[in-house]
Amino acid sequence: MEEMSQVKGNRLDPWLDSYATRAHGLRASETRSLFAVASRPEVVSLAGGMPNLKDLPLDRIADATAEMIRKDGGKALQYGNGQGLPRLREHVTEVMALEGIDAGADDVIITTGSQQAVDIVTELFIDPGDVILAEAPTYVGSLSIFSTYQADVQHVAIDAHGVIPEALEEAILRTKREGRTIKFFYCLPNFHNPAGVTLSEERRPLVIDICRRHHILIVEDNPYGLLGFEGQTYTALKTLAPDDVIYLGSFSKIFAPGYRVGWAVAPPAVKEKMKLASEAAILCPSSVGQYSISMYLEQFDWKKQIGEFRTMYRERRDTMVGALEEYLPVCRWNVPDGGFYVWVGLPEGIDAREMLPRAVTNLVAYVSGTAFYAGGKAGQDHLRLSFCYPEPVDIREGVRRLSQVISRDLENYRLFGPTSYRDSLGITAPGPDQV
Repeated sequence: MEEMSQVKGNRLDPWLDSYATRAHGLRASETRSLFAVASRPEVVSLAGGMPNLKDLPLDRIADATAEMIRKDGGKALQYGNGQGLPRLREHVTEVMALEGIDAGADDVIITTGSQQAVDIVTELFIDPGDVILAEAPTYVGSLSIFSTYQADVQHVAIDAHGVIPEALEEAILRTKREGRTIKFFYCLPNFHNPAGVTLSEERRPLVIDICRRHHILIVEDNPYGLLGFEGQTYTALKTLAPDDVIYLGSFSKIFAPGYRVGWAVAPPAVKEKMKLASEAAILCPSSVGQYSISMYLEQFDWKKQIGEFRTMYRERRDTMVGALEEYLPVCRWNVPDGGFYVWVGLPEGIDAREMLPRAVTNLVAYVSGTAFYAGGKAGQDHLRLSFCYPEPVDIREGVRRLSQVISRDLENYRLFGPTSYRDSLGITAPGPDQV
C-alpha cells in the first residue's frame, strides 16, 4: 500500500486510474489554447470567433436590466423552468420565423448556449463507437463533445455550395457496409464555421431525402443564419423535415454571448428527453439570462440591431478579402456571404499547424485547419481567419504580418524541398497546449 501511494504521489495526477474511459479523450481545443497568447495586446488575433459588441446600446441595456431586476428580480434570480422561460420561448419562435420555421413555444427548449444542446443530443444518442457524420471541416466545439462521448466522426466532403449530397450518400453506404451504426448527421448549413460556405437551396431537399431514406437524424446547428450580409436567409432544414431534424439556435451571435442562452427545437419525444437530460445536468438554464434576453427582445429594436451587425461584419469581411488579395495572392480563399470566417488554403508544402508558433512570434494568430477535423489528422493545408472582432485596420495589419510568415516558409520550402524544409527550421509539430 505504501509503495502504491508513492507511485501515485509521483504522478502529475494521482487520480489518473480513477477516471472514466471517456475522460481520457478530453483535450484542450486548439482554439481555446490560443486565447492566452492571442489576448496579448501586441498580437493581432484573427483566431477567435468573438462577436463584436461595440454597436450594442450598452447604457440603455444597463438601465433596462436594472429596471428588470427591480420589477422581476425575485423570479429572475430564482430557479426556473427546466424547459425555459415561457415568454422567452415565445420570442424564440418569432426569431425563427424570420427563417421560415413554424414552431410553437412548447416545441422549444432553452439551453445554456447551443453548445449545451449539442452536448445533450450527443449524450442521448451516442454509445461509444457509434458514428456521427459531420462536414469536412466542422465546428471544433462540437468535435470536442463528440470525442468526449467516444463517437467515431466520419467526415463528409463539402464544396463552395455546402455538403456534397453524393458524398453524404457514399459515406452512409460505406458505413453501413462496415456494419456500423450512424446516429445522426451534424451540419452547419448557413455561413459555415470554419469554411464560410452556405448549403445551396438546391441541395437542401437532396440532403433531407438522403437522410430520410437511410433513417438518419439531422442536427442542424444554425448560430449565424440571420447574419447574411445582404439580409438574405435560407430555407431551414427543419422547415423541410420537421420530424427528422433537431434545430439548434443561439443568441450569442445575434445579441451577446455572455448570457449563454441558446435553444433547440426537436421532435416531441426527443424534446422531452432533452428536457430531462438538461434538468439532470443543470436543473434549469440561467433565469436571469433568460429574463434579460426576453427584456431585450421586448424593449429594443433587435431586428434593426441585427441589421447593424450585418453591416459591420460585411465591412470587416471586405477588409479581410481586400487584404488577402493584396498580401497573400499565393493563397486561395472563399468569400463568405455572411457569418464570421474566411477559410484560407495555403500554398503546397506549408503546414498551418507547424507555422502557428512562428506566426505568433510575428504577432498574429489564427486557427489551424487541423482543429476542425476529427483527430486533427487533416486540414494542415488550411487555416481559419476570423474578421468579426478586430477593427478593419487591425485586420489588414494581421494579414500583412501573416503574409510575412507564409512568404518565409514558402521560400524555405522552395529552397530545401518538402523534407529538408522542416529540418532547416527545426520544426516539430506543436500540440494544442504548445502554441
